[in-house]
Amino acid sequence: MRIAIFGNAGSGKSTLSRKLAAQFDMPLVEVDQLLWRPGWQMVPEAEYDIAHEAAMAEEAWIMDGMGYSASLGVRMKRATHVILCDFPIWQNYWLLAERQSTMAQGNFEGAPAGVAERPDTRALFEFTWHIHENLMPKIRAQVAELGAETRVTVIPDFDALTQFELPV
Repeated sequence: MRIAIFGNAGSGKSTLSRKLAAQFDMPLVEVDQLLWRPGWQMVPEAEYDIAHEAAMAEEAWIMDGMGYSASLGVRMKRATHVILCDFPIWQNYWLLAERQSTMAQGNFEGAPAGVAERPDTRALFEFTWHIHENLMPKIRAQVAELGAETRVTVIPDFDALTQFELPV
């Protein structure tokens, strides 16, 4: 089984992926860890591509996150299950604000990308809006084009995420 989880920042991808990795005893690849260096500096795309390809070559995995745009379709096609966390933007902001607050209090457990510093809130919200406006429509279209051999689940909001169980 290969599970790819996509969604905007603050849509619960990492929490869900950790839950599924434990439930199915599968290796977890957090795409943010392939993409970001300390200080929230993006790795060069060529370096990311090498790490992404190596992770996808494995027979079983759970991969959560976005990464560079060119890798999205490739990952979708390799996955046996695609989960799209497609929340209203206000829910992304709400969950991000909660995470920023938790991190401001010094709790970095489960921090995105394993980066032990809080990202700038304004830059994070602007990045989230960019994903919402520019990338999410493309991801929705790519998901809609997946064949019947890929199990697709769309999680439309936070309540649905809290109740989600993967149909196997």
